[in-house]
Amino acid sequence: MPADTAEVTPEALAQGLVDLLEIEEVDTDLYVGKRQPGGVGRVFGGQVIAQALQAAQRSTESPKAAHSLHAYFMRPGNEDYPIVYRVVRDFEGRSFATRRVIAMQKGQPILNMAASFQMPEEGLHHQDAMPDVPAPETLRSDRDLRLENIDGIPEKFRAHMLRWRPIEVRPVNPRSWINPAPQEPNYANWFRLVAPIGDDPAMHRAVLAYASDMALLGTALLPHGKNWITPGLQTASLDHSLWLHEDFRADDWLLYACDSPWSGHARGFNRGKIFVRDGRLVASVAQEGLIRMRK
Repeated sequence: MPADTAEVTPEALAQGLVDLLEIEEVDTDLYVGKRQPGGVGRVFGGQVIAQALQAAQRSTESPKAAHSLHAYFMRPGNEDYPIVYRVVRDFEGRSFATRRVIAMQKGQPILNMAASFQMPEEGLHHQDAMPDVPAPETLRSDRDLRLENIDGIPEKFRAHMLRWRPIEVRPVNPRSWINPAPQEPNYANWFRLVAPIGDDPAMHRAVLAYASDMALLGTALLPHGKNWITPGLQTASLDHSLWLHEDFRADDWLLYACDSPWSGHARGFNRGKIFVRDGRLVASVAQEGLIRMRK
């Protein structure tokens, strides 16, 4: 996935993300995750979550499928090194299985994750209703909105903000990048992979896990009129939980509706609901992140 602003094909971008999330098995329950080509600085948290989920999925036989994961970030990942994932098989029952995954770089853990898997089963059903929002075809892409305001963005952020990404985002209520005013802590966007991929449901779950880290933390900044380019602001994901309710395709449009009910003590708490276009709630997300103002 190129880090510059040169245009590449949607197919290449989507395949680049699939390649990034295809971990390599080096021994029993031991895997290595690739580095993002062109990545600099800190590894994107969604990448570590998605690769850790892939390691857990690779250690669990079908038809058991992941239905939840809970991860803690301990250290920032470094783009200069690959990430090693060690899986511990804590439980293997008839209906459920649980896995622990430790992500490591240079011998130190950067993330701990627990994941649970379940055999397919029918049961009582209810769900929240999908918000009434405009269709994605009527909205502008996040990249186009950034490009429109690029002259007001500090030079050091421009290349990162304009690089082509494998996930297309179309905000329902676009955030302001230049002198943002305080607003209610609610945010929603449509997102999807920019090109179709295969039918492997495990890969679609990994892509959703990757994308689930893309909108949450900024929601806690909305009431304070800040964003991640605000001078002196330090942000980082502290933990991340994802529940997978229903089947979906990550290359079809998904609605991500986020809210932040609380922030304080240099932390912000965020929640998200992910719906498919027919209104089914397919995933729920919760995350607490660091939001620290430095002088």
